[in-house]
Amino acid sequence: MLRFTRLTGLLAVASLVVPLGVSTTSSARTVPQPCVISLSPTATETLFALGAGPDVKAVDTDSNYPTVGLPHLKINAFSPSVEGVLGACGAKGVKPSLVVISYDANSIAEKLRAVGVRVLNQSAPSTLSGAYSQIEALGAALGRTRQAAALVASMSTSITASLASVPHVRGRSPRIYYELDPTLYSVTSSTFVGSILKRMGTVNIADPKNTSADAGYPQLNAEYVVAANPQIIFLADTVCCHASPASVAHRAGFSRVAAVTDGHVVALNDDVASRWGPRLTELVAQLAHAVRAALTDSRLWTKSLG
Repeated sequence: MLRFTRLTGLLAVASLVVPLGVSTTSSARTVPQPCVISLSPTATETLFALGAGPDVKAVDTDSNYPTVGLPHLKINAFSPSVEGVLGACGAKGVKPSLVVISYDANSIAEKLRAVGVRVLNQSAPSTLSGAYSQIEALGAALGRTRQAAALVASMSTSITASLASVPHVRGRSPRIYYELDPTLYSVTSSTFVGSILKRMGTVNIADPKNTSADAGYPQLNAEYVVAANPQIIFLADTVCCHASPASVAHRAGFSRVAAVTDGHVVALNDDVASRWGPRLTELVAQLAHAVRAALTDSRLWTKSLG
């Protein structure tokens, strides 16, 4: 599991949880309303799912969900500046109450902390429990622990059901190829998505090609993929690169691949496939559906490899 910072800084006064931005003095005065900046598309989705959308004043340029309610102010998460982040709250002198990142570009976390800004770094997890823990940590940072617990419980129930829906059929372990882009970068079973597919009983054709330098994301070549003859192909590059079952079928040699000839090329939404927030339930459900379909397709199990 990748390391991440789990914040548990819940402020309590008279046994009450005090959300970010609320004064703890007996005076009627309150500090400015919370100003949360999200430089992570996954965190943006989670923030809105937790009901903190109105507190989000700026997001990164890749945040595009939910489709309504996102702030107009966008910040490039791959080249952020301290000045840009500090100025996102609108009022002069008002600092963000929380900045969430998934990539520490320009050492932005250290620079923001140096000027007193709270930063939560949530890089990509390697397990489902890691994804759930990040949601709980974000809920704790916002004073929304109950909402976070409810979201995790709902996600866990859905994902557990999807995993359980895939039967273990003796002698049938579908070979899968998961495509990240048209240059044939893929994922192995050591990655977040790869580990989920492994739990469904699949055999990942990228696993033998993994090296320590690849960090679980090796680049394959067309000849290797064709020779491995995957029975399911997942396309996580349909939006960015317009990959489709039809375009895959037109690649040299792919017309002989079982996934192509028997109709098991699965088009995924790039965004859903690359994030680990609330919509993870949709991805796991789609993966499970595809594996179930392959397990019950007798054509895949009456052909010899190659």
